Amino acid sequence: MTDILLVEDHAELNTLMCAFLRKAGYQVQGVCSGEEALVFLEKEQVKLVILDVMLPGMDGFATCAAIREENSIPILFLSARVDKEDKMNGFLLGADDYVEKPVDMDILQAKVTALMRRNYDLKQKNTVIHSGALSIDKEAKKVFLDNRELSLTVKEYELLLLLVEHPGKTLHKDFLFQQIWGIDSFSENQTLTVHIKMLRDKIEEEPKKPRRIQTVWGVGYRYEEV
Repeated sequence: MTDILLVEDHAELNTLMCAFLRKAGYQVQGVCSGEEALVFLEKEQVKLVILDVMLPGMDGFATCAAIREENSIPILFLSARVDKEDKMNGFLLGADDYVEKPVDMDILQAKVTALMRRNYDLKQKNTVIHSGALSIDKEAKKVFLDNRELSLTVKEYELLLLLVEHPGKTLHKDFLFQQIWGIDSFSENQTLTVHIKMLRDKIEEEPKKPRRIQTVWGVGYRYEEV
């Protein structure tokens, strides 16, 4: 994935900004027109677009509007036109922030860092569940115990995630079965028991004396953080 797509028609400034942002640790792709930007975005994923307002052909406002029709990636406008009307127009079209020209590179980097943190660091925190020594990356669908990745089947992963998302709460066997296998599944409830055992073998220090996945006899199971 490319971190930043820079859309700037001034070749020297494009090269300078790309070099500065790469030095700051970002993967940057520079293009010189709105049309090139849209073609690039059709093929590649990008975390942030830095978009000059004054572009040949399709200007920055039109490019911003076209980008917003497809996705919600952060857009940072570059413009020597800093009057209120232009700024309002940019924000209404979906811009997230402005950097005035001539570009102060330190301010540019600060705004890029802020947008990246706001749009990705917080989302990442919300997609990773930490439960003691156990962590679940919901976006990657991976589970780690003491920073070691566990090998789980799809159903084991789904069952563990459901339990971990309801810590301290007893979940009925029928509820767990219907959530994971579906009410119309041909599997039997014994399948749930088997999967609980397999999970305990992988996440408990003593599977026969489980501390995380506890049985509530006659009812179901309860997950406790260890």
